[in-house]
Amino acid sequence: MTEKEICALHAQIVQTLDEGTLRTAFEGIQTLLSGAQAYDFLHELDRLQETYRYLLHYYAEGKEDPTRAEIYIGIRTAAWELVDRIKHSILTPFSLHIYYIVKRTVDLYSLGTEDFIRLLPVQYEAEDRKQFDDTLHRLFIKLWTTPFLSDVDTSTIREALTDQTFPLPAKCQTVSALLLGLQMSFDVKKLSLLFDAAADSETEIHVRALTGICLTLSLYRQRTEYYPVIRYRLETLAEASDFGRMLETLMLRFILALETEKVTHKLHDILPEMSKFMSKTNLTNILSEMAGEGMNPEWQDEQFYKKVGEYNDLFEEGLDVMHSTFTHLKYFTFFHEISNWFLPYNPNHSAFVGLPDTGSSTIKSLMRFPLLCNSDKYSFIFSLSRFSEEDRNGIVTQLREAGDMNELRAQEWQNKSDLTEAITGQYVQDLYRFYKLHPHRKAFNDIFSRTTLDFHRIPALQPYFSDTEILLNMAGLYLRKEYYEDALTIYSQLLEGQSDEMLYQKVGYCKQMTGDLRGALTAYLRSELLNPDSKWLIRRIADCYRSLKQPEEAIKFYLRYEPFSPDSIPTLLCIGHCYLELKNYGDALKYYFKADYLESENPRAQRAVAWCSFLAGKYEQARNYYRKILSGQPQEQDYLNAGHTEWAMQHISVAVTFYASAISTAGSWAKFLILFNEDISDLTHAGIKPTEIRWMLDCLRYRT
Repeated sequence: MTEKEICALHAQIVQTLDEGTLRTAFEGIQTLLSGAQAYDFLHELDRLQETYRYLLHYYAEGKEDPTRAEIYIGIRTAAWELVDRIKHSILTPFSLHIYYIVKRTVDLYSLGTEDFIRLLPVQYEAEDRKQFDDTLHRLFIKLWTTPFLSDVDTSTIREALTDQTFPLPAKCQTVSALLLGLQMSFDVKKLSLLFDAAADSETEIHVRALTGICLTLSLYRQRTEYYPVIRYRLETLAEASDFGRMLETLMLRFILALETEKVTHKLHDILPEMSKFMSKTNLTNILSEMAGEGMNPEWQDEQFYKKVGEYNDLFEEGLDVMHSTFTHLKYFTFFHEISNWFLPYNPNHSAFVGLPDTGSSTIKSLMRFPLLCNSDKYSFIFSLSRFSEEDRNGIVTQLREAGDMNELRAQEWQNKSDLTEAITGQYVQDLYRFYKLHPHRKAFNDIFSRTTLDFHRIPALQPYFSDTEILLNMAGLYLRKEYYEDALTIYSQLLEGQSDEMLYQKVGYCKQMTGDLRGALTAYLRSELLNPDSKWLIRRIADCYRSLKQPEEAIKFYLRYEPFSPDSIPTLLCIGHCYLELKNYGDALKYYFKADYLESENPRAQRAVAWCSFLAGKYEQARNYYRKILSGQPQEQDYLNAGHTEWAMQHISVAVTFYASAISTAGSWAKFLILFNEDISDLTHAGIKPTEIRWMLDCLRYRT
């Protein structure tokens, strides 16, 4: 079997186990073992099948067994673990996946996990930076490429994580390695260690650990339901008063991370304008002004300050404004090692040895700036070292001139009670850099997808997302970022068992934006019962009725909305359209004429008057309006309708000329014909005979 076939069959077996169809799963495992000639696991498979057959036998005989459910869970979890072990065993010797390439190297290590953990505190205390960093890297990849931890290693790691003297960077990397390893295969021992780390009082540790827990529960949401220890550990962790808020912060940060690509595109518009203006202006003056030291009229540039405002808005919202800047700064040798993508920033890292001095107080201040995640801080230092001394000093000088603002923001961040939020944001950005920019990123399952990051839907975590305020915050962010389906799920959940005007409105809006107009209308009408005077709501209901081709209902709500905006062109046109669809051409024209009066150059109003006049048989009036329209920027529909009007007036040669222009503007006969056929009933009503219609079309075809 090829690697692709092995992975596909493994995924299929896991899916059948997720669905609970054990017989099918066992058959798949048998096929996998035979195809890969991995017969070492046959005994385990036979034992599981035998146990399952006994369970089914006693069940079929109707015998009661209070342990049956427990035995079934044991069989199922053992099968999950077995198929994962089989996959790793088969692929390790030959796979070209980065995981297995590294694993084959790690398997040659003479030192094990216990040795690395014993060495790290000694090297850290001795300030042996090079040895410490090397050992930490080796521990990271050892943990990452060990699919299933032994009891001894688990105990050793637990002791290290709970030891207050174990170096903080080593704890952080241990947690990240466990997280990354769990993305390759589920190991309840690794997950248990993450729970241990999540109880750590150090923010850097418990943020990483909680992130790893949530991502693991998301990836293995079916199987983790069958490990009672997970529910128990979650309950214990939830006893902390801030657990719900931490989950909310993590969830919101991941939602914001989904916006990164949109932000990058937006910055492509913002930054060139800012750079263009700043190249002509003293940076000190600009920054002083932004810090509130007064406005110099000489520097005022409305477009520039608008762009600065947009940039600040993105930053203040917590969006990743630096990703686009550092996307192309991950080519340094430092980032060749996977472990370094997760490393907390350390100004004394051995990779900085031999680089030009960048240790000024200004740079140190910048490294405390929450705008940069750990990965980007390393990129910045390496990039700075590539500049000449003169250019480097110039950059430091400019940063120093902006120092007051940077120091203020850094200090503000350090003093915030929500330090957790800032660290969470940085770690999520570090993860984003890895999964989006690492050279081997395609070898990893991208965790940054909406189907992965719906933590509030994970059965094990749902009880901890029950707080109404937290759910409203999450749904609100989803709504603002136009993730309507995700917002709808939460709003619908909040509506269960209650009637809330605003929730009905938001449910309706989400459904409307996802194309469920009937569902949207139902929700809007329920909200209207609670608040019949909402201007926004009345307009939404009217629009839904009109989109659903119910003009008789739509007109009622448009007429209720009209007093709020009596001179609104869109509203006047919508009312006119409803009357038109009801064939009440007289009232339709009244509203169209009012719209045309208020904006005499509005082509939408002119087109509405012209077409309604045609349908009402007022051909001369229609003709006059089409002349106005055709003198501007006509579309194919305008030429077509002008042709209809001339034909109805028996100006056949003029009609032919307009139809020919319509064909030319449409770009093809087929497109013209579609538009023409839609109007045949209206032409018949205008007195054009079916035979004449066929003649006209043939005439036009000969001309084209």
